[in-house]
Amino acid sequence: MSETLDAARRFDAATRRRAVTAAMIGNATEWYDYATYGYLAVVLGEVFFPQSEPGLSLLASFATFALAFAIRPLGAFVLGPLNDRIGRKRTLSITILTMAVATSAIGLLPGYDTVGVLAPLALILLRLVQGFAVGGEYGGASTFVVEYAPDRRRGFWASWLECGAIAGFLLASGLTTLLTYALSEASMESWGWRLPFLLALPLGTIGLYLRMRLLDTPVFDALAKEKPGARGPLRETLTAHRARVLICGGVVVYSSIGTYILLTYLPSYLSEDLDMASSTAQLLVFVAGGLLTLGIPFAGILSDRVGRGPMLRGAAIGYVVLTYPAFLLIERATWQGALAGLVLLTLCHIPILGTTTATLPALFPARVRGTGVAVGYNVSFAVFGGTAPLLMTFVVNRTGNLYMPAYYLILVALLTLVPLALMPETARRPLT
Repeated sequence: MSETLDAARRFDAATRRRAVTAAMIGNATEWYDYATYGYLAVVLGEVFFPQSEPGLSLLASFATFALAFAIRPLGAFVLGPLNDRIGRKRTLSITILTMAVATSAIGLLPGYDTVGVLAPLALILLRLVQGFAVGGEYGGASTFVVEYAPDRRRGFWASWLECGAIAGFLLASGLTTLLTYALSEASMESWGWRLPFLLALPLGTIGLYLRMRLLDTPVFDALAKEKPGARGPLRETLTAHRARVLICGGVVVYSSIGTYILLTYLPSYLSEDLDMASSTAQLLVFVAGGLLTLGIPFAGILSDRVGRGPMLRGAAIGYVVLTYPAFLLIERATWQGALAGLVLLTLCHIPILGTTTATLPALFPARVRGTGVAVGYNVSFAVFGGTAPLLMTFVVNRTGNLYMPAYYLILVALLTLVPLALMPETARRPLT
């Protein structure tokens, strides 16, 4: 098997660049679809939910955001094994098409004032479809990129997938910020919020075209020639590789919480809890996301040199030390203080996103790689990442303590040091 896999890795650099670029662009498109909801959470709460109590509509909007994460494990259990059976390319095409259709459909929904309770029900249904599709995206995309990357530079090549994901967030953030500046509040609630969702269909079509033109990974092709793959990839993953799944999920805990607090929750936190102008809050988070994107490839390069473990443990310690000072700055509610606090949080998060994508797929053998990453990643994301905006909104509203997000990030970083201590080092080592 190893000789076959080694032979499969011998291809030209241009092929590798095309594969990684297409995966990155497709990933950006898909995460744009998913992030758009988070950035429009305040407006969607007012459009799709009754306005009976201040803050309740936003809480309901974030609950719908979190609900989509609840179905992500189901997507992982279905699409992860499909990735290992029919190939990375075909599965990635399924996920992006499903995501684009569901997201654009949200842009066509009537609001609560028009159809009453049917509005939030339809929104919830489409969010569940989105969650199912995303359940197969990261496992497939990260496996695809890692299997094309050379062993000694896997961190660098894999980091571009996260650049794509954050670029999708930035596109969603930039467009919603532009609309917030350009439109009145009434126009935004009436029709402006629909535009980012409707854009998903042409973006998804482009991403699908790029993915359909790719060849599957040489590693998967080599496995397919020797045998059709694992007979039961899900069963094998949950039995023979259960410990690796738990480690994978543990690493994802603070990756997911950090991402969604930084890029999804904080715009609402700044505008709703600190009374900052919504457009200013969106712009500040957009700047932080730009810094995050620029730093990710450098973190990937560094992880190839010093190892994945030191990078991830250093980031966790950084969160423990810097999170509270960051929120002290943010709580001043000035754009200067908020920007300084966001920069501190971003510096903590860069090593995580620059390292995680190269780390997780390398934990599993090729025949169950898509399943292992999909299950470990999405179960953890569903429990922790998707609930972070909802939990923080609820806790801050109930306690009135604006530092609860800081305490939560510090606690999670401390707990994550346990799986990081148990994680095997995979940098500069061949895939199995």
